[in-house]
Amino acid sequence: MSQIAPVIDVSVIAPAFNEIDNVEPLVERIREVFSPTGLVYEAVIVDDCSTDGTREKLLMLAAKYPWLRVVALNKNSGQTAAMDAGFRHARGRVFGTVDADMQNDPAEIVRLMTFLGPDVDMVNGWRKDRADKNKFMREVQTRIANGIRNRLSNDDIKDSACGLKVYKRECLENLTLYKGMHRFFPTLVRMRGFKVIEVPISHSARLTGTTKYKFGSRVFRAFVDLLAVRWMKKRVIRYTASDITPK
Repeated sequence: MSQIAPVIDVSVIAPAFNEIDNVEPLVERIREVFSPTGLVYEAVIVDDCSTDGTREKLLMLAAKYPWLRVVALNKNSGQTAAMDAGFRHARGRVFGTVDADMQNDPAEIVRLMTFLGPDVDMVNGWRKDRADKNKFMREVQTRIANGIRNRLSNDDIKDSACGLKVYKRECLENLTLYKGMHRFFPTLVRMRGFKVIEVPISHSARLTGTTKYKFGSRVFRAFVDLLAVRWMKKRVIRYTASDITPK
């Protein structure tokens, strides 16, 4: 007799590229946070074709923890592709996303899940007090980018690029993504008719390693992607239809 897989309450999804020293602390923290909750959980970590042994380290951890799933991209494809692969492979009723660099605490996923309900479909984390290196410059860049983003997209999100987010599964089902769209998930989800709120979260300095995102990719490429999102938002089709065929 075949067994029915248990319902997964929450999938913790993280993209990883050359994070060999961070993935084990991340996996251990996920275990530490979720094991006492009684939730049925899984972690889906997507390796974006790392060159430093990240994939091998993840496979070793997966042999130890059956709730850990490793998704491998066949070539380095970027954060949006890694997120998309994670969403497509995750089985949870709720998706919680974190960056693999340990700047996001997975414990915040449990807290943000409490905000989900009839009037909230997605919770976006807001790094109100950031702990980055070069904190001042990073905050200035973020404020400028978010200001431009909100002005052009007619949105009010303070930290769209924050990696820590919680979604009901249906927010992302059948969502087609393009390069750079990971920066605009709150806007994309709202465009689909779902309700999004923003909640301040804790933020930590990177545990080890270096950021993969430089000034050019954070500003210039993001601006081009923003123009695409702005066009999509203006051209989105909204209507209702009813079958009025006589019975």
